[in-house]
Amino acid sequence: MRSDVARLTNGRRRILVALSGGLDSVVLLHLLHFDLSRDVVAAHFDHAMRASSGADAQWVRGLCRAWDIPLELARAEDAPASEAAARELRYAFLLAAADRVGADAVVTAHHADDQAETLLFRLARGTGLAGLAGIPEQRGPIVRPLLSFTRAELQLYAAAARIRWREDASNRNLRFARNRIRHRVIPELERARPGATRQIARLARSAAAAERAWQGIIHAAVQDVVEEGDSSGFILARDRLLVYDPPVRARVIRYLLDRLGSRPDRAGTRFVMAFINSGASGVGVELAGGVRLERDFDRLLMRLPRAAPQPADVVLRIPDAGPGAGTFVAGGQRYAARWAPAGDVVPAGYAASFDPSSLRFPLELRAWRAGDRMRFAYGGKKLKRLFQERRIGRGRRTSVPVLSDDSGAVLWVAGVARSCDAVAASSGPVLQITVADADAE
Repeated sequence: MRSDVARLTNGRRRILVALSGGLDSVVLLHLLHFDLSRDVVAAHFDHAMRASSGADAQWVRGLCRAWDIPLELARAEDAPASEAAARELRYAFLLAAADRVGADAVVTAHHADDQAETLLFRLARGTGLAGLAGIPEQRGPIVRPLLSFTRAELQLYAAAARIRWREDASNRNLRFARNRIRHRVIPELERARPGATRQIARLARSAAAAERAWQGIIHAAVQDVVEEGDSSGFILARDRLLVYDPPVRARVIRYLLDRLGSRPDRAGTRFVMAFINSGASGVGVELAGGVRLERDFDRLLMRLPRAAPQPADVVLRIPDAGPGAGTFVAGGQRYAARWAPAGDVVPAGYAASFDPSSLRFPLELRAWRAGDRMRFAYGGKKLKRLFQERRIGRGRRTSVPVLSDDSGAVLWVAGVARSCDAVAASSGPVLQITVADADAE
């Protein structure tokens, strides 16, 4: 276990460990901190979905104090309505916390039992090869070094190290399908075939490797069949596309449709493939997401409907630390902004406070530009990469408000992150900037 965790965390300057207080995350934190002597910071997010969640947060606080580990702690203002919503909030908190503390990796304690549970759930629901790849070992800054180890092995480590942990009662609630798989299906599989959990986890690794190979094949095929293409559509050479085997054809089409924001289901994919095979020239069909597919002799035209022209981007300049207000346009969205000493502005929409003596005026509120970068404690990062990590889609990126200084350095991406150069005032003068939807005011 030690060698696998070391392999995936080598070279990391600082690691943020997602700490729920359960067996898995407590073992991971202990291993990284005591066995591997990594520079770690723990992070706990209280979803406020259980009456005992506050007690869990207090227990985690006590553990980190006893182990002398810094802790980032937050609680949801309103309990999320679903597990998916809870997961989205949790990962947003973890990524923001990593930026604050200068961590270059967020480590979670998913293990082989979680992998097996995920694959069985997806198999029962219906999935393809990509779904069989399961939980990835690494995606962006998220690293999961325990995927090769079962919960039983983690329990052995905990017993040897005399580690205590908190049990989450909701994990035993059989009302949830995943819990029934975890507590009924997987144990029965292990009794029928010892080692089944580890074999399912191995299947996930094999599927992930196959999926990576598929991505290379699809990339080459796309380069071959696409004659022209941009964010509004593609022109494909139909004769070259038909040379490929049907599974490759289907993946190429799904990849291109996804680029246009269309995600057909299995029936939709079959319909598209049938049209490509036999649709007459001059005929078109409407697909999911508003995409239109037409055949023009030996070419296939895949395009989005022409959008109404958007207002041009407008930049708003903040000349100095004095109070002021104005509007700007980013990606077709009109925003109203106000700035003034803290306490003089009623926060609405996005708000951030700065030490005015650290700012290089004039500042600009504007849209994201290609090549924009932001500085964090651990180094610089392109905003494009930041948007990908925060799961902000291409369609939303152009309308996210950006604050930059006189040198063009990005100080704040409203609602997303702020630069380590954008110092928050601890005492003395404070400049507060607020940004809100102008049409909602």
